[in-house]
Amino acid sequence: MPVFSYFCRMKTATFNQYILNFKRPSGTSRGVLNTKETYFIEIFEDDKKGIGECALFRGLSFDDDDDYEAALEWACRNINLTLEELKEELINHPSIIFGIEQALLNLEHQGELYFPSDFTEGKDSIKINGLIWMGDADYMHSQIEEKLDLEFSCIKLKIGVDWNSEKEVIKSLRQKFPKEKIELRVDANGAFSPKQAKVVLQELAELDIHSIEQPIQAGNWKAMAELCRTTPTPIALDEELIGVLNFESKKDLLREINPQYIILKPSLIGGFSGADEWTDLAEKQNIGWWITSALESNIGLNAIAQYTYTKNSPMPQGLGTGGLFTNNFETPLLLDGENLWFKK
Repeated sequence: MPVFSYFCRMKTATFNQYILNFKRPSGTSRGVLNTKETYFIEIFEDDKKGIGECALFRGLSFDDDDDYEAALEWACRNINLTLEELKEELINHPSIIFGIEQALLNLEHQGELYFPSDFTEGKDSIKINGLIWMGDADYMHSQIEEKLDLEFSCIKLKIGVDWNSEKEVIKSLRQKFPKEKIELRVDANGAFSPKQAKVVLQELAELDIHSIEQPIQAGNWKAMAELCRTTPTPIALDEELIGVLNFESKKDLLREINPQYIILKPSLIGGFSGADEWTDLAEKQNIGWWITSALESNIGLNAIAQYTYTKNSPMPQGLGTGGLFTNNFETPLLLDGENLWFKK
């Protein structure tokens, strides 16, 4: 895979592709993942370098298109434009905006820093949820036991492949641990029809589930609005936010659907500036939110964690731990129980 480099005034930039390999095939409602493609952009100025991850997610990212590398090539060639000019040109490539924002921040702060704070000083941590991947009942139970041994107080389960089996797993967990002991979230990734979702939402309410992410496929605002209006289980929009690129469209979506929560994945929604727009709009409408990673490498995950801390959310966040891949990078992040720390 070639590496492109362009010189223009003071800064230069390069990009390259990298394939992350899963330790174990990871099941989602979209299928089983064995590898994860990603890209890195590096920006150079004088003797300094900043790195960012353009975390393309094939089959999910809005910018999963044939022009992706051409857009990266353009970004490198025009890296001396202002960030606002770059974002305007790259609006249809939110994961590239995500990478550029990281690289510029890292160029400024150096080392492994993007958002210096008490978190990066090792003085404070971020509480995260424990993620349970789809699989057969035994596999899901084993993951749950592992998270409980680590004293997680919030667990998120992927559902939508075999709801009847998944429901039994949740029932057995809830019988042992009431909602006062364990907060349970589920993520359907749009697996249910609107008709099915009404039944599932009621069943989840009977199990004291905190929330469900994206019960039906994105794009059906009318059906999602009706579910959010009548649901006994709070609904969080996730994929619904992908591809909603301009400010007015974001306002329209939140006004029409009026969800209980939104999920922010910076790599899928235009980076940190895109996430800031969503949180500002959500808070004006009394909609809750939290931040979630999306299978980034440890480089992107580190940047997301640092950003997340600056947002001061009291809720458990959906940050990964970087432990899914065999060929990940060294990381300053350390998980101690349910608390994510930055190692100085």
